[in-house]
Amino acid sequence: MSKRDYYEILGVSKEADAGSIKSAYRKLAMKYHPDRNAGDKTAEKNFKEISEAYEILSNSEKKQAYDTYGHDAFNQTGGGFSEGFGGFGGFSDIFEDFFGDFGGKGQQKREQKGQDLKYEIDVDLREAYVGIKKEISFDTLVRCDSCHGSGSEKGNGLKNCGICGGSGRTRASQGFFTVERTCSACGGAGQVITDPCGTCSGEGRTRKNRKLEVNIPAGVEDGSRIRLSGEGAVGPNGATPGDLYLFVSMVDHPIFQRDSVNIHCNVPISIVDASLGGSVEVPTVSGGKAKVKIPAGSQNGDQFRLNGKGMPSLRSTSFGDMIISLLVEIPKNLSENQKRLLKEFNNELTQSNNPESSGFFSKVKDFWDGLT
Repeated sequence: MSKRDYYEILGVSKEADAGSIKSAYRKLAMKYHPDRNAGDKTAEKNFKEISEAYEILSNSEKKQAYDTYGHDAFNQTGGGFSEGFGGFGGFSDIFEDFFGDFGGKGQQKREQKGQDLKYEIDVDLREAYVGIKKEISFDTLVRCDSCHGSGSEKGNGLKNCGICGGSGRTRASQGFFTVERTCSACGGAGQVITDPCGTCSGEGRTRKNRKLEVNIPAGVEDGSRIRLSGEGAVGPNGATPGDLYLFVSMVDHPIFQRDSVNIHCNVPISIVDASLGGSVEVPTVSGGKAKVKIPAGSQNGDQFRLNGKGMPSLRSTSFGDMIISLLVEIPKNLSENQKRLLKEFNNELTQSNNPESSGFFSKVKDFWDGLT
């Protein structure tokens, strides 16, 4: 007699994700669990089929093999992928469970911790400088209000799992080994729910939009990761929540450019100020002002460093520097009188006024002379 399709058994499509497969399994396992159907051979048969289907489809490698080769993937004489150890997975599954038993770990009920969550948060330069509290909003799994996370409608509908006897673990002989693994019937909890909560279907958790105020410390950078312990999704049946990870995304600033703890700022000055010297007032990232002296004869791209005017360090009390780069602006849209004055000015220039130009063109002349 041919085996039924695993997707058909769980009532899901081939495109179903891991969460949908798990949810379908839990509902069917609860319906046909031997503890709720004592003496019912049909229910027992259905439960075994459900458990077998879930064991394959919940494992990405086994699922891929099944999608490619069907049931032959797990037959020793069939084509395609063969596990080699019957229905107990590959070497990694066996030895993980086997060696886990030596330390007594196998005797403990395993609580299935909730999923970790990732949240990308936008932070501007000013916020990163001073540090800030921000409210974020995200969808997550929270403890069910109706059953307070127990999964039981009345709160007392929990009983020891009949498959593992309440240990959360099952044993099976595989050749020379006795392999212990998490009970597939109760998920390692050691207990099953006989009266599932109508709100959460026995999951002990529901999906809601949650608001949370988070602290962004001063000095964070683009890509900084902030871990908020226990603020992730709640685990099944009110189990310990996972963690929430904030990933910082820095917003571009219209004036400043950031390089780690240092701040760069391009400051335009006139050709007159560059030639004669002067001073310019520049903003700082702290919100203040700083006066920068421009020496006579300053060139485009010259830099000045303002010590301690940069960003705070995330891991110390020190500050970076602010680096000012001069942009000597060449005037445009000149009047006829301005053009005349510039020509007169140019006629007054000597080699000592433009040493770089004089040196460059002297080298060019020598280069051309060497070609003849």
